[in-house]
Amino acid sequence: MGLFLGVFYHLEIIPLVIFTVVCYFVSFIVIQIRAERFIYRRVKTIYDDLKLLESVNFSRESITTDMDTLTQEIDKYARTKKLEIETLKVREQYRKEFIGNVSHELKTPLFTVQGYLLTLLDNGFKDKKILKKYLERANKGVERLLYIVKDLDMITKLEVGDLSLKIEAFDIIELVKNVFELFEMKASKKKITLTFDRDYETPIYVLADQERIQQILSNLVVNSIKYGREKGTTEISVENLIKNKVIIRVTDNGEGIESENIPRLFERFYRVDKSGSRREGGSGLGLAIVKHIIEAHDERIYVESEYNVGSEFSFTLEKSE
Repeated sequence: MGLFLGVFYHLEIIPLVIFTVVCYFVSFIVIQIRAERFIYRRVKTIYDDLKLLESVNFSRESITTDMDTLTQEIDKYARTKKLEIETLKVREQYRKEFIGNVSHELKTPLFTVQGYLLTLLDNGFKDKKILKKYLERANKGVERLLYIVKDLDMITKLEVGDLSLKIEAFDIIELVKNVFELFEMKASKKKITLTFDRDYETPIYVLADQERIQQILSNLVVNSIKYGREKGTTEISVENLIKNKVIIRVTDNGEGIESENIPRLFERFYRVDKSGSRREGGSGLGLAIVKHIIEAHDERIYVESEYNVGSEFSFTLEKSE
């Protein structure tokens, strides 16, 4: 317009220059604003359609005409959402497996109890010997159901942090001796020896929940017996780890665990030997509960195993002064 006015109306040079500069900047600002608004609306529509970014997080200050920056932001949010989707898929698969496992674990004892009761109802109660035998077996099935439900309740409380710990000082050596006495008869059936790695002449005091630590030791000892060899050994040692920590090791020379199974040992209902472990009983939640109890104490548990050689489970505890 400045050139047009200059040619046809012969304006002076200074007003012409001023008019030209003003027109240029006004036009630039108008175009810039319209371009920003256009980009903002288009990008916002993309974000809304793809659900990559909540509209509340989108403001005028964040809009830019730099397409490289926009591309980087979109890539960033796309990667984040992709990770979230993959995580949700893993959780969904885990949920399906968990529900399937719970159904299977509850179904077995329920069908057992139902079978014995139906037999008794079908005139089986007339024979007192059969009546007593079947009622005892049905009772074992009910006990297994209660055991599974109790463990499910405990692991749920542990996972949501609803199970309080009674921290106190106690002698871990004395506690191990009590656990040995509890399972001495069970071990003798397979001629397995329960022993310490050496003689402990003085007590070793730790700070923890005594009842829960006994539960951990009981579970580990029972597993070592369950998967142990005839005439084998289950050995427990207590060693100083650092100044204020001890490590308790439970070692056996049983079947051992194949390396691909070790990462999943502490999953709920995960069994290395699907058939054998069910014949031996148990809820399939023991090691999951052990892990949660250890973590509730802010401690760590470790596993070392070699197939056909043996396994070692170890966990740390805080020493009492």
